[in-house]
Amino acid sequence: MKMILQKIAAWLYGMVISVRNTLFDKDIFKGKEYDIPVICVGNITAGGTGKTPMVELVVSHFSKSHNVAVLSRGYKRKTRGYRVVDGLFDHYSDVGDEPLQIKRKFPNVPVIVCERRTEGIERIMNQFPEVNMIIMDDGFQHRWVKPYLNIVMIDFSRPVDKDSFMPNGQLRDSIDSLDRANIFVFTKCPENLLQRDMSLMVAGLKKKPSQATFFTRPRCKEVRSLESGAPVMLPDNCRVIAMSGIGNNDAFFRGLSSRYNVVGTLGFEDHYQYRITDAELLTKALEEHPEAMFFITTEKDAVKLSSLEGFPEELRNRIFYECIGMEFVPTQYTTSAQIEQTLYALLDNEIKRFNDDAHIRGC
Repeated sequence: MKMILQKIAAWLYGMVISVRNTLFDKDIFKGKEYDIPVICVGNITAGGTGKTPMVELVVSHFSKSHNVAVLSRGYKRKTRGYRVVDGLFDHYSDVGDEPLQIKRKFPNVPVIVCERRTEGIERIMNQFPEVNMIIMDDGFQHRWVKPYLNIVMIDFSRPVDKDSFMPNGQLRDSIDSLDRANIFVFTKCPENLLQRDMSLMVAGLKKKPSQATFFTRPRCKEVRSLESGAPVMLPDNCRVIAMSGIGNNDAFFRGLSSRYNVVGTLGFEDHYQYRITDAELLTKALEEHPEAMFFITTEKDAVKLSSLEGFPEELRNRIFYECIGMEFVPTQYTTSAQIEQTLYALLDNEIKRFNDDAHIRGC
């Protein structure tokens, strides 16, 4: 009975999405364009697809040449409306874990949370007149804004063309909406990815010849201590308990298993808000796995754990987190670094085209 109800709900959800997209596609509803480039990093599925590392990569690249701001909804925050993130004094529950993570990594970049993206963009342009580029985190479905560039993230391990609408599946937008994408970035690709597998994945999704595709896998850039925030070197193949509350815990656990001896796991729901009582779960995990030396978690989880007052120091000292970046999958003739530079060149050319068009329009 539950499965039938889920299928009915998924069908109704799909119908609503289809009607809404049709209204925008026929310009009955109109998305707003802006005089500065808006780059959207989004997806069409629920759960983690690697948007935050991509946002950080784009911010890192363009902040060298532009005055960049980041706009996010601030998922699961307790506040509402427009808010500028303060990396030193804000609590993640007020601004969201991912915006706080981004702000702490890029302290000189304005990071704003606002569920109404048009309001957010307009207020950024008023409050920060020097900003000449906005990176919009997770706004592909927010069609009241018409970004200049749409970067769509797709989890390679969960092909969207074989998925179904929520709650029966993970889709929160239709496959047809992918014709609005400018760039596809496939994430969490396997180590032994073949060119044939890449071609098959692209064939089912790419709608236009102009759409660019990139394949990536997560790579640990460094490990840091939760207590001090300082980089550390953990012993090779040390025994650890993996812990995370992200969209795809299993993918994180699998990645850790290639670097450590994972003897136990603690998985929580996405954007999980840790509590003092969770110390009991960690203590129990150590009792069940006395051979474990440390807990390893994600950077997003660390943002929340570091804000948790009263958490036992003996547990805090045993928690470390990985800072994850993106590695572009190399081909037979092209290195990972060369492919990354190809992405940067593509982004730069698109922004040059935007500025040239703006000059012609007299903006």
